[in-house]
Amino acid sequence: MYPLILHGVRLKSERAVEESKYNFDKRRGGFYLETYRQEEQSNPQTPAEESVNWGRFALDIFETLVLATVLFLGINAVSARVRVDGFSMRPTLEDGEFVLVNKLSYRFSQVERGDIIVFHFPMNPDEELIKRVVGLPGDRVKIQNGQVFVNDRPLSEVYIAAAPLYSGEWTVSEGHLFVLGDNRNDSSDSHSWGLLPFDKVVGKAVLIYWPPPLWEFIQHTELSNVQ
Repeated sequence: MYPLILHGVRLKSERAVEESKYNFDKRRGGFYLETYRQEEQSNPQTPAEESVNWGRFALDIFETLVLATVLFLGINAVSARVRVDGFSMRPTLEDGEFVLVNKLSYRFSQVERGDIIVFHFPMNPDEELIKRVVGLPGDRVKIQNGQVFVNDRPLSEVYIAAAPLYSGEWTVSEGHLFVLGDNRNDSSDSHSWGLLPFDKVVGKAVLIYWPPPLWEFIQHTELSNVQ
């Protein structure tokens, strides 16, 4: 006579392991095989392990903050971002545009006539202005009959909004620049407040980066006809 084998199943948990064993039951006439699933015991983390995990999380946050700070300081060391306020540089730059400025430009090269620069306003160093360089140290600048002359040579200025309606003469001293806005008749610049000390220069404007549809590199017209 063969033993009677019956199957019984007990479910204890969705996360379980299956086990089987033979049991003897006289009323059932012999052995039967009982199969059941036993809940798998997870290993809870110890307080020390939890402390290590939180410590690693805090370290990751700290490293991220340090990296962000280094990048921020590095970017600010070589560049500046300025907003154009007003219409003094029309049509080259419009009110509300954001411009990227290269602060290292004049550490490796000389300022040239036609460069568009950002500088601290000599009358109020907390204010930053953006203008075009017209005269360099030693230049003689004269504005007469709607024409700008540098060292007695007329400038060909295709970038201005309109011919200047004012007149005057200036000699650019050592360590200074003569700057004008492209919108000559709506600009506070060297014709009204005088020469710009070179140590007030922040850097050379290189890029319009906002708003995105107007993204473009800034053209610096070289005034090469001046000796």
